[in-house]
Amino acid sequence: MNSSHLRARLRQRLTRIARALTRTHRPCSPFEELVRIETDPVYRALFFAQLDAALDERHAAAQTAVVEEIKAAAERLRALIRSPGDHERAA
Repeated sequence: MNSSHLRARLRQRLTRIARALTRTHRPCSPFEELVRIETDPVYRALFFAQLDAALDERHAAAQTAVVEEIKAAAERLRALIRSPGDHERAA
């Protein structure tokens, strides 16, 4: 392939990507969305990139929530250990 042919193909792909990124989102049925994901490689790449980002964000949020729960439980345990009155009554 010569360089002008490669430039033309690159320009064509970049145009499709730009069009996909700037296209206004109109509500469509789940089936239409699935068909578009399966038939449009640029849209499929964009869809999976957004899906991966959403999954990463959800995982990070869940991990943060678990860490916060562990910190709260540890603080409750520390509070129990620090209060000598409660131990005397339990004995």
